[in-house]
Amino acid sequence: MNTDQSTIALNRFSRTLTQEVSNPAAQAMLYGVGLTEEDMQKPQIGIASTGYEGNTCNMHLNGLSVYVKQGIQSSGLIGLIFNTIGVSDGMTNGNDGMRYSLPSRDLIADSIESVVAAQWYDGVVTVVGCDKNMPGAIMAMARLDRPGIMVYGGTIRSGHYKGQKLDIVSAFEALGRKYANNISDEDFKGVVQNAIPGAGACGGMYTANTMASSIEAMGLSLPFSSTYPATHEGKQEECKKIGAAMRLLLERNITPKEIITRKSLENALTIVMALGGSTNAVLHYLAIARAAGIRLTIDEIQEISDRTPLLADLKPSGKYYMEDMLAIGGVPAVTKYLYQNGFIHGDCLTVTGKTVAENLEEAADLNFETQKIVFPLDKPIKPTGHIQILRGNLAPTGSVAKITGKEGLKFEGVAKVCEHESEIIEALSKGEILPGQVIVIRNAGPKGGPGMSEMLKPTSAIMGAGLGDKVALITDGRFSGGTHGFVVGHVTPEAFEGGPIALVQNGDRITIDATTRELTLHISDEELAYRKSEWQQPAPLFTKGVLGKYIRSVKSASEGCVTDEE
Repeated sequence: MNTDQSTIALNRFSRTLTQEVSNPAAQAMLYGVGLTEEDMQKPQIGIASTGYEGNTCNMHLNGLSVYVKQGIQSSGLIGLIFNTIGVSDGMTNGNDGMRYSLPSRDLIADSIESVVAAQWYDGVVTVVGCDKNMPGAIMAMARLDRPGIMVYGGTIRSGHYKGQKLDIVSAFEALGRKYANNISDEDFKGVVQNAIPGAGACGGMYTANTMASSIEAMGLSLPFSSTYPATHEGKQEECKKIGAAMRLLLERNITPKEIITRKSLENALTIVMALGGSTNAVLHYLAIARAAGIRLTIDEIQEISDRTPLLADLKPSGKYYMEDMLAIGGVPAVTKYLYQNGFIHGDCLTVTGKTVAENLEEAADLNFETQKIVFPLDKPIKPTGHIQILRGNLAPTGSVAKITGKEGLKFEGVAKVCEHESEIIEALSKGEILPGQVIVIRNAGPKGGPGMSEMLKPTSAIMGAGLGDKVALITDGRFSGGTHGFVVGHVTPEAFEGGPIALVQNGDRITIDATTRELTLHISDEELAYRKSEWQQPAPLFTKGVLGKYIRSVKSASEGCVTDEE
């Protein structure tokens, strides 16, 4: 194949040489930013950074973008850095700022699409960190469908205090221990001050690492992108390799829609299940699939969960952190093991220009004698996936449970209704959360919240208070990837739309059954109909601004909470 500059020029999308000549103002501005006449013949690559100083997940991304640009420039391309937003899930959890977290995913997608399309960039590299950065970036890449690569900023190193390894969830669980009088003020402060040692995304198999691992398996980032910690030298080297990878994509005109296929989505979701990933992956892959024009439903995700065992003993339910994966061969080693045993499609194309199978030829083999992070298929942690789609008279159009089996597979109890997550924190502090309760947090959905807040603070506080196996929690909101316990989220229809969760009353009996995949409110159909006839939709909390627009445009959680469809 001819790989000279003219070959790349032939594969350019809309920013053709003719158009540049016809717009002397554009040429003048490009000369003004420092480009030369020779540079005008080179493909331009937008480098979208979600870097900002206020969040450890993102604080280093602008620096990584510089390394990406160096690699792009050295490969005969022009790299042009621009920024988009980020919202810290860790910092907004438990307060009203979390309303902006999920909407930020779609703002990120919209802004990357806007800049790359408006500037006629020939390709895009996204440099991303916190949870919503990654799906937002991939949604934009699918919409644009021009050569693109995602670079994950990397996981954080674990914190340490008094010989204990810590992460962001440790801080929330310490709060629960404080409410239960099981931790001193000194140790509470010690945990909070030492849980987060520096740059990188939350260290367990939480949403950021879930999405990074599965997007790598899907083929839109380089091998090991999800494994290298943020401060590892391999992360800088990865960034410098992006230029050569992008040049190859341009030469072969390989675009995201050639990589995002039915099979590659199955690969991504298989990795989510095997690694014990976040329930947020359900929302995000529904949205990614829709952006790529592929039909994907929650029931099809259930089918993948049914056939995929849970193998990795990773936080939050397990012992280990993402940083520990590097020593055993990282995500490529796990993917290779699954591929060798028929769980991964090897013929999917990736951003290396090779197939998944070709990439995995150089991956390490898992050694089950020396490492205990990933279990063998004949001795899985759980024989099927931990993510379960539940339906029933309490969730007619679906809900998403995260059940590893450690807290059991069935829970029946009496409802304690909370209209806001702050109510459960107050009840915990007063000792009012009791064994046998099913805590119902409602009006937390995409429209009712608005923004479908995560419930990491309540669930972590429950675990810290020693109630993790004694109570259950259901919500029309979401859960953090750091959540564990007997929890069911994404209950649809949401309360704001008059879903049955809006009709639950204190003392109602509720059954959560992961075996039959049912979520049942034990009242008669007549009583449910009567309550619905008495229900009135509340006024939206916002009518203007970002959240006002979100309420008017967002689809149901069972449809991925997308905002660009009627």
